[in-house]
Amino acid sequence: MANFNKVSVRPEARTELHDLLCLTGAEVSVNHLPAGAGVPFVHSHRKNEEIYAILSGSGKAVIDGETVALTAGDWIRVSPAAKRQFFAAEDSAISYVCIQVKENSLEGYTQDDAVV
Repeated sequence: MANFNKVSVRPEARTELHDLLCLTGAEVSVNHLPAGAGVPFVHSHRKNEEIYAILSGSGKAVIDGETVALTAGDWIRVSPAAKRQFFAAEDSAISYVCIQVKENSLEGYTQDDAVV
């Protein structure tokens, strides 16, 4: 396992993978909110954008005062300065992954970075 790390994630409220996977360029968290629950704070970031992938359920995000409906299969990118808060629907839990990376730091991807 010199060139990779593997972990299993249990369905806890929040699991941060930075330390578990020894990440060096991103933070990834797996999040679960029960029906009717919400993240108890509004937040933004100084430098990092966040990419959210909705894995199951439904809910909403309130971003800079705008409500965005979310359902399984949705992806959303939020700029660092945006104030955000996430909620599960009243009748549905929601599970999502949050990927946090420094805005404007991507120098190459897939075709540009792959070595075949």
